Amino acid sequence: MRPRSEAIQQAARTSYDVCVIGGGATGAGCALDSQLRGLKTILVEAGDFGSGTSTASTKLIHGGLRYLQQAVTEIDLAQYRVVRQALRERRLMIRNAPHLAGARQFVVPCFSLPQAAYYRVGLKLYDWLSGDAGLSRSRFVGRKESVECMPCLNGQDLFGTVVYSDGQFDDARYNLALVQSCSASGGEVLNYARVVGFTKDEHGRLVSAQIEDRESKQRIEVVAHAFVNATGPFSDSVRRLAAGDVNPRLRLSKGVHVLLPLPEDFGNAALLIPKTDDGRVIFAIPWLGRLLVGTTDTEATLDSEMIVTREEAEFLLRHLNRYLTTHFAVTDIVSALAGLRPLLQSKDPRDTKKLTRDYEVTIEANSGLISVLGGKWTIYRVMAEDAINAVETRLKGRITECPTRHHLLFGVEQDSTGAVESTMLHLTQKFGSRKDRILDLAREDASLLRPILDGTPHIRAEVVYCVREEMAVSIEDILSRRLGLQFFDWRLAVEAAPIVGQILARELGWTQNRTDEEILDYVGRINRFLKALGLEPVPAAKTS
Repeated sequence: MRPRSEAIQQAARTSYDVCVIGGGATGAGCALDSQLRGLKTILVEAGDFGSGTSTASTKLIHGGLRYLQQAVTEIDLAQYRVVRQALRERRLMIRNAPHLAGARQFVVPCFSLPQAAYYRVGLKLYDWLSGDAGLSRSRFVGRKESVECMPCLNGQDLFGTVVYSDGQFDDARYNLALVQSCSASGGEVLNYARVVGFTKDEHGRLVSAQIEDRESKQRIEVVAHAFVNATGPFSDSVRRLAAGDVNPRLRLSKGVHVLLPLPEDFGNAALLIPKTDDGRVIFAIPWLGRLLVGTTDTEATLDSEMIVTREEAEFLLRHLNRYLTTHFAVTDIVSALAGLRPLLQSKDPRDTKKLTRDYEVTIEANSGLISVLGGKWTIYRVMAEDAINAVETRLKGRITECPTRHHLLFGVEQDSTGAVESTMLHLTQKFGSRKDRILDLAREDASLLRPILDGTPHIRAEVVYCVREEMAVSIEDILSRRLGLQFFDWRLAVEAAPIVGQILARELGWTQNRTDEEILDYVGRINRFLKALGLEPVPAAKTS
């Protein structure tokens, strides 16, 4: 990825075949697919890559057992199609980026023979839908073995468990790997670049987009033959920007997760809580040394603040505590995340739990804007494939073979080094083969080999690398989406903020005032989460 300043200059003087708007999973997938098919492509994102919906997920690559249940009980073919499609894509996501994704076993507690039979049949159907893309077959496990495998599971009244496998991944790094793959294939990528308007020809077709660089406030015009709207929750807004008065197609749902210390006796499997008081499912999943618990599903708008309230946290913990011998309180929460889901309108507009996770690719009759609406992470690739098929049909009148099915993503190749084991594992999980470039930076400047914080595997060279080669421009870009420390522990992230801020200042030429403002702003965002949960705020550490 070229430096942002160069990318902006290149974007302003180049005519593209395709301009993809939105740098989340779907937009990054569209841009990669388009570039690999030989279309000159630019990807523009209003914030950081994957800074919204795509990094507020449950970190699962899965078909969705709840959607399968709805498909069967409500005879919903749309949900059935999503589940079947997602289970086939699950294997491809893992295979194309094995350093960022893998299989995880899940345990479903059962408290009676009929309940065990019900989940056993449902998961056999899940296995069958997976076909030859299955990870491992589901099975019933008796009470004794279940408690041995997950000692913290409350064994009182437990009949047994049904165990199955699904995929788990690092959503932020996977999203970035898609962006980097597009860039490595010759595409242009640009974050913090908001589309503020379009220019049309005499027939009303889009011919260019006005882009505002949110860092410099500079405005440029990006010329393209086709525009793809892959902005998730903001898709209807971009449609209105391009075509004026359009019928909204999306309803938004807020999903939240909390992160807790991972109990030593939790085991390696994840826990699926099959039914909450309001009929949803909740996951409790080991993730990067923490226990990730979620999610909720409540009505939201674009103006809704994406924080986790105490009420939402208590809802998750109340259900989790019913199944574990270790009981958690809100004060145990070390981090949390919240995001919007773009859901396609359904026949029942009153209940977001019944909105479909299916997707549609639409083409505005007058402007020609191609929009990818709805969907979910696991099917990002087929969503992108359908969108670029629409682009090729319009530009070429024919569709070429989609190359992303077996395209290994940026950073897949991995080489061994003699680095410290914990740091090496962390670098491999986050950066794959690019870890060697980070270690090269540390060899050039020994101070960059120092940890960001004592006792953590993160080293300062990662910050430099993320600025120079991954377009990171803020403390949150680094600690949240690039390194993931924010989701491991808010307080550690606040402690790391001044160190990261000083490195960013050197790399980006910030003044001391700008650096202090960035640190205070970052800590303020963390404290808004803590305040919403009724927890003690964290003071900002001083820069050295």
